Amino acid sequence: MTLQTFKTYFQEELAALYVSQESRSILQILCEDLLKWNKSQFIMKNSDLLTAQEETTLLEALGELKTSKPVQYITGKAHFYGHIFKVTKDALIPRQETEELVHLIIQEHKDTIAPRILDIGSGSGCIAISLARGLPQSQVHAVDISTSALQVASDNARSLNAAVAFNQMDILKTTALDFYGIIVSNPPYVRNLEKVAIHRNVLDFEPHSALFVENDAALIFYHKILTLAKPHTKTLVYFEINQYLGLEMLALAQSLGFTASLRKDLNGNDRMMKCWQV
Repeated sequence: MTLQTFKTYFQEELAALYVSQESRSILQILCEDLLKWNKSQFIMKNSDLLTAQEETTLLEALGELKTSKPVQYITGKAHFYGHIFKVTKDALIPRQETEELVHLIIQEHKDTIAPRILDIGSGSGCIAISLARGLPQSQVHAVDISTSALQVASDNARSLNAAVAFNQMDILKTTALDFYGIIVSNPPYVRNLEKVAIHRNVLDFEPHSALFVENDAALIFYHKILTLAKPHTKTLVYFEINQYLGLEMLALAQSLGFTASLRKDLNGNDRMMKCWQV
């Protein structure tokens, strides 16, 4: 079977789950991460016959994709802010919106001298590690409640040569934090009522504890983090937020004595928030 024939077959088999452009992008990821091709090969090999091993590898991946398994969990890799991260079922798959948060912090602090940074709810470590690489003079610490996620993050830090100190912490049970110039967090923020709009590849495979919150406690992590940051008047707090709760987030920050601003992501959704005290 030629690559072009397989591309057509691949798109047809996934038509119930993905539009053609999405399935093409997924196939390109498989070819790059599993077959070790580059982008040019994915284009130039159209008329070439796949080897038996290549065809077997891609067909096995296709079978997993048809169960709604995310491609990143099939390859074990996720591309984030110019780096390749190891991902497992123990940590969320890094997303584009979170890249935008990382970029915002790097742009705002590229001239800051040795900032101390704390990443709360680090997961795969994508935020902490990207900040450590993007702000090489920084001192980056990261915490997560999951020891399994921390192992993934530590592996990523080693492979990407990033100096990040990881520790296990249940932030909701924490009573005080040391001073950090920057606190950043992408905590669980999807309300249970929103599950009906969530794709199966998220619901069936990604860790729910890192995604969902109770409907009546949607801002529980934000409230706790801002409360812990409040004694440190020079600390800047950056959040990724639920796009539907921007106004509620502004009200929360104000009620705790913070000034705050919202930032939209590339899709025009309220997705990032910066908080400070004056």
